[in-house]
Amino acid sequence: MLLGRLGLDKARIPHADRHGLLFLDRGRLEVEDGCLRFVCAGGGALEAGDYQVPHQSVSIILLGPGSSVTHDALRILAAHGCGLAAIGVGGVRFYTAPPLLPDTSALARRQVMLWSQPKERIAVARAMYAIRFDEEVKARTLDMLRGMEGARLKRLYELTAKRFGVPWHGRRYDRSNPNSADIANQAINHAASAVEAAAAIAVAATATIPQLGFIHEDSGQSFVLDVADLVRHDVTLPIAFGAAKHVMRRPQDNLERLVRSKAAELFNSQDVIARLIAHIKALLEPPQIAAHATDLEPPSSSKTSGTDEIDVIAPSDQRKEA
Repeated sequence: MLLGRLGLDKARIPHADRHGLLFLDRGRLEVEDGCLRFVCAGGGALEAGDYQVPHQSVSIILLGPGSSVTHDALRILAAHGCGLAAIGVGGVRFYTAPPLLPDTSALARRQVMLWSQPKERIAVARAMYAIRFDEEVKARTLDMLRGMEGARLKRLYELTAKRFGVPWHGRRYDRSNPNSADIANQAINHAASAVEAAAAIAVAATATIPQLGFIHEDSGQSFVLDVADLVRHDVTLPIAFGAAKHVMRRPQDNLERLVRSKAAELFNSQDVIARLIAHIKALLEPPQIAAHATDLEPPSSSKTSGTDEIDVIAPSDQRKEA
C-alpha cells in the first residue's frame, strides 16, 4: 500500500499536539466498531468500566499488569503512530515496547550528532552532571567527570542515610550474589532497577536511541542508564533508604516488593517519567548544549558499565468518555 502517494501517512496528528502518556492496567485493550476501547476490571488505577481510548491524540499507551491486547488494537495503534509499552505497576518495570515510529527523527538525529562529536558529547555529559549536582561542572574529560561523580555520590549516600536514620557502611554490590549486601545496599539495587525502568519508558516515549549513552558506554541501555542517573539524588536514594528504614523496623516485610510499591507511588506523585522526558529534550536541544560546548577536550577511552512535547496522563487524571 503506497501510503505516501495518497498522503495518508501525513494524516496522523503530530506528537506535539498529542496528550502524551496514558496509563492503563487490569483490563483488555480491544477494538469495537473501529474504536479503541479498554475494558477495565477495576482494582487498579482505574475504576471498572468500558473506556474509549483517544488513540489518535495519545503518543504512547503504558499497559500495566493484568492487561491484554488484541491484534486489532495493535493494528489501530500502528496505523495512527501511537506507541504501546508493557510496564510494571506505576512504571517500576519496563518489559517491552515496539518502536514508536515518531513523526520526526529530529531528536534521534540530534542525539547521534552530539554523541559522535567529542566536544559535544562531553558538553552533554557536563549538562547531565549539572542537573544531578546543581552546579556547573568544570571537568574537561569523562575521566575527570567520573572522578567528581564518585566523590559526590559517596557524600550523597552518607547524607541520605543520615536523614533516614539508616546505618551506612559504604556502597557494596556483588553481582554474583546481590543478596549478600546489607539492607541499604539491597534497597538501592532494587530502587535503581525501578528508576531504570522509568528511564526506559522516557527513552521509548521520546524515540531516542538507548544504546548511545554519553557517560555510560558498554551497556545496550547506556542512554537509559544516563537518564536514570539524573534522578538518583532525589528519587532513587529516597526510595531506597525509606524502604530500608521500614524493613529495619519490620524485617518480616519483603524488601523488593516494598521498594517497588514506594517507587510506583513516588513516580505518580512526582511525575517522574514526565520529568525524565523533559530532561531528555532539554539535554539534546541545541540551546542547552551550546552553553557547555566551549573549550573542551575529547573523551578518554575509559568506560563505565520526538523532540515534540509529551505530557503525561496519570491514572488519577484519566476520564471515562461517554
